Amino acid sequence: MQQTNCHPFRWRNWLWMHNGSIADFHELRRDLLLEVDPELFLDIEGSTDSETFFFLALTYGLTDDPFAAVAQAVGTVERIAREHDVPHPMQMTVATTDGESTWAFRYSSEGRSRSLFFSEDVSALRGLYPHLDLLEGVGEETRLVVSEPLGDLPGAWREVPEASAGVVRPGHDEIRSFAPVE
Repeated sequence: MQQTNCHPFRWRNWLWMHNGSIADFHELRRDLLLEVDPELFLDIEGSTDSETFFFLALTYGLTDDPFAAVAQAVGTVERIAREHDVPHPMQMTVATTDGESTWAFRYSSEGRSRSLFFSEDVSALRGLYPHLDLLEGVGEETRLVVSEPLGDLPGAWREVPEASAGVVRPGHDEIRSFAPVE
C-alpha cells in the first residue's frame, strides 16, 4: 500500500475523504488532471481518483464554496466521461472539512449511491439514551458523519438522502439537494 494514496487527503487546513470511485479512472485520468489548476498540480502526491477529485474541487473553489466546487468537479468528471463513452462515472460519498465545518455529499451518476448518515444533536441523544457512556465526554456541537449507522439506536442517525449534500458546523446543520454543474 502506498501511503500517499490513503485517506484523508490534505491540502493546507482541508481534509478530504471519498468513499466511491470514478469509473474507468485509468481512461479518464489524464483529461481530469489537465483540469486541475497548475498552481495546485504539484501538491498531488498520489495516483488515486479520490485525490484527483479533491484537487478538482480545490480548483473550482472548495475553500470558498464547497457546495458549488464539488458540484462543478462532479460535472467535470461526468462531462469528460461522456467524451470517453463511460456511462455512470461517479459514485461518491464525500466528507470534507476545513477544521471547523464539515461538508458531506451523497451522489452517483446512476442514482444509487452508497449510504451516508450523520448523528443527531447530542443533547437529544442524551435524552434518548441517558445511560450511554459514549455520550458523556462528547461536546454539544459534536456530530459524526459515517457511511453506516454505528449501533442500532433509533433516533440517533439522520440519513443524507440520495443526491444531497449537507454541512455540519457549530450552531447550524443543513441538508440540501445536490446536482452536478458543468
